[in-house]
Amino acid sequence: MDANTTVSLRRKLRERNIELLVVKTSMARRATEGTPLGAAFEGIEGPVAMAWGDEDFISLAKTIVEIDKNEAEFPGFETRGGVMDGEPLSPQRVQEISKWPNRAEQLSILAGQILSPGAQLSGALLGPGGRLASQIEKKAEEATE
Repeated sequence: MDANTTVSLRRKLRERNIELLVVKTSMARRATEGTPLGAAFEGIEGPVAMAWGDEDFISLAKTIVEIDKNEAEFPGFETRGGVMDGEPLSPQRVQEISKWPNRAEQLSILAGQILSPGAQLSGALLGPGGRLASQIEKKAEEATE
């Protein structure tokens, strides 16, 4: 990547609170040896860019996959893998994870599931009452005619 593309990439990542650090693989291996991040550098050669941050891991994966697919704007950028809870992830696995709902989406799904039974119960209780009220109104109209 040329300098302008790198600056553009860093700017886009910074907007989403993602940090990017380019390191030599051998240095990264030594620095992460014995840590959960050590798995990220197994089988990778050459310089790599490490990205971390964002709201949660899934949002980070979504951003990285989005940039990876944007070959026109960021030529040469490719997802080489990742680590989640000490488990190494292949590029394909990172793409799969990017399709999961992020934290905000999960909270919204959970809230919907919590509130759904109450809404169904109120609908069941109000339904017969509404029918009864309309029948009473109809009978009252018939009586006045």
